Amino acid sequence: MFYAIMSRDVADSLPLRAKARPAHLERLKALQEAGRLLVAGPLPAVDSPDPGPAGFTGSLVIAEFDSLEAAQAWADADPYITAGVYESVDVRPFKQVLP
Repeated sequence: MFYAIMSRDVADSLPLRAKARPAHLERLKALQEAGRLLVAGPLPAVDSPDPGPAGFTGSLVIAEFDSLEAAQAWADADPYITAGVYESVDVRPFKQVLP
């Protein structure tokens, strides 16, 4: 089943994101290579694909896991958590209807 992992950043997270980004992306690429990643990306703080110094307010990952517990464990191990990027993380089941 798919699970939506919705994360909210702490204020001024851009420097923290930059340090942890390579390890964060490595985990996402592993999900993609396993055919389990539906979509992933950051949420810009302003209405622009490149928010510059405004940075990001959080992230969204929708991926396939065996259970809610497995999705939560994967989310809990994100390098952005260790780096202090995320203020909160919410993991919920996701049912894809379209496309």
